[in-house]
Amino acid sequence: MKKRIRKEYRRARYVVYRQTILRPVDHLWTFIGGFLGIGIIGYMQSVSKDLMMADQVFLIGSFGASAVLVYGATNSPLAQPRNLIGGHVICAIVGVTVYKLVGSEELYWLSASLAVSFSIVSMQITKTLHPPGGATALIANIGSDNIKDLGYFYVLNPVLSGVLVLFVVAIIVNNFPKDRDYPYRK
Repeated sequence: MKKRIRKEYRRARYVVYRQTILRPVDHLWTFIGGFLGIGIIGYMQSVSKDLMMADQVFLIGSFGASAVLVYGATNSPLAQPRNLIGGHVICAIVGVTVYKLVGSEELYWLSASLAVSFSIVSMQITKTLHPPGGATALIANIGSDNIKDLGYFYVLNPVLSGVLVLFVVAIIVNNFPKDRDYPYRK
């Protein structure tokens, strides 16, 4: 009995410890990646406002969740480039399409739920599952009037432009230290 308890303890410790605890230097690289990725996108937005392009929206909430994955969980299948870029772009297209077909003030609950549901299925079919993509589709339906007015331009800017910034920063920051790898290769 005692031997079995020890074995289960070791197994539980391995699962919890190995999956959640990183070396302190990993925290530094995660911070640098998140700071640069989100910071550059935010700076792009502030510059666009200075240039009288007030309708330009670069920073959307789903990028924060993507930053967690691509800088904090670099070996996760959900953080890989195909999932990061494909998931966001597909969900943006789905989100805008649903908003154009169903979107109205009275039926925002319907367009929001359809956008997220169709996005999940679309990502599963295309093997580009990236959870923040669901938020990208949702934002296309419940976001500000500036975002809704973009229509399919929402796919290019802010979604594709922002995701490419996150990706380029992830490539640089996550491959700078010898023991980090992005995209993850076994």
